[in-house]
Amino acid sequence: MPTLSALLALGLAMIGGLAMSRLMKLLHLPNVTGYLFAGLLIGPYLLPLIFGKGVCLLTEDAVQSLAPITDIALGFIAFSIGGEFKLSYIKKLGVRIIVITLVQAITTVLFVIASLLLIPNASDTHRIAMALLLGAIAAATAPAATLMVVRQYRAKGPVTDTLLPVVAFDDAVGLMIFSVCFSLAKSLSTGAAITFSEAVLKPLLEIVLSVAIGAALGAILTLCMRFFHSRANRLCLMITAVVLGVAFSDLLDLSSLLVCMMIGALFANLRRDAIEILDGTEQWTPPLFMLFFVLSGAELDLTILPIVGVMGVVYLAARSLGKYFGAFFGAMLSKSERTVRNYLGITLLPQAGVAIGMAQSVAVNPELHAAGISSQIVAIVLFATLVYELVGPVLTKIALTKAGEIPASSKKNKGVTKA
Repeated sequence: MPTLSALLALGLAMIGGLAMSRLMKLLHLPNVTGYLFAGLLIGPYLLPLIFGKGVCLLTEDAVQSLAPITDIALGFIAFSIGGEFKLSYIKKLGVRIIVITLVQAITTVLFVIASLLLIPNASDTHRIAMALLLGAIAAATAPAATLMVVRQYRAKGPVTDTLLPVVAFDDAVGLMIFSVCFSLAKSLSTGAAITFSEAVLKPLLEIVLSVAIGAALGAILTLCMRFFHSRANRLCLMITAVVLGVAFSDLLDLSSLLVCMMIGALFANLRRDAIEILDGTEQWTPPLFMLFFVLSGAELDLTILPIVGVMGVVYLAARSLGKYFGAFFGAMLSKSERTVRNYLGITLLPQAGVAIGMAQSVAVNPELHAAGISSQIVAIVLFATLVYELVGPVLTKIALTKAGEIPASSKKNKGVTKA
């Protein structure tokens, strides 16, 4: 595709995202919801569906020409998650947070898989593959949306204290589960016999290699920081590390999510001033993340929604129940406060960046694309994201209010203006 067309597509995507962010502010909704809607409006599927074939601002080729932006954005999302994993912080939290995180994540995965397996879809093989992928994706949450509610309303209390570390750990656990389910789904979609090697050893090897390469890049990044002291140069180093992480993942067929998460985790634990340095990425990631969500919205093929409509509704219901009851049982096992048992699960419903990133990993995989399930996975996840990002922050506010953790002076604030 000509360079001019790719640049024009980039400009249109940014204009659409910026325009919708203003509208979302007026409606007191998260920006990420606006970005996704912007992608729908300028993408190759919505306008042709309404006005006829060929009527769109971004063609499929134009969207594909910007695929590297999606890959890099996904890498930075994982890198940011990894930066939250300081060992000193983990030790301080204790076993309680780990128990709640694991129980609610695994419960959600099992709820979604079991529910989706009850719905016939094409063939048993493809039905199982889709259930595994959607089950793994269901574990992920949206830390940004949740944190915005906590900060806006200055929430304080047991639920808030539990919520913040859980949403950070939750995506890491989800990435691990996704790596295993992703390998299993690829084997099922190609019709290959599922052996112990394919089901266990291969996913385990992929995880180990991803973690090892990410750790190596994180160590190199930490070492290089000794020779560069300006904010600009350190920002360049972090961008370089993430780009290399994504490149090596693509070259070796590894998980870019795990690789980049490990880069951030190792760096955060080897540098005392890691938090201050990582804050520097905020200078360049906002437009990158905006483009990521706009392009994700542009890839939503609305023509298949009638086909996957039932699966989308089941996914929403099963994931919501899994998050609530998983958090309830986890809090009960860890002997947490009653308010934590009753309201934590509601605050874990928002889902956005990491889930979309997982869906994008499915979309670009040749085996899953050839099996005809990748587009359905993306459609369901994006549909769920739109719903969760619309109602999730509102439900989080209600839950924290019921738990008595939002000060009376903060209840006058309305809406959530940022993702």
